[in-house]
Amino acid sequence: MSLTTLPPTPSRGSDDEDRGSRPRPGLSQREEEVLVAWIKADTKEEVSRELKVAIGTINTYLARIRAKYAAVGRPASTKAALVARVLQDGIIDLDDL
Repeated sequence: MSLTTLPPTPSRGSDDEDRGSRPRPGLSQREEEVLVAWIKADTKEEVSRELKVAIGTINTYLARIRAKYAAVGRPASTKAALVARVLQDGIIDLDDL
């Protein structure tokens, strides 16, 4: 039996290097605030009460955030996908969830 030797796998860079290689969506401070609040909440109603804005405003922010991620080639059509993006971008840490 013959074994094939594979070339070594390149080592992965640090998390900072990984984050730097991903295009960032350029979220505003308020967009990040709404996004993090929504990720930590169970419902948009909770976010609405916490931030003292209408649910329609929350929906508008989330639509803009999704559009910005899609514009840089990192679509996030679900809440789970947005959680992944904020973790990848270092907006929040896993311990914050």
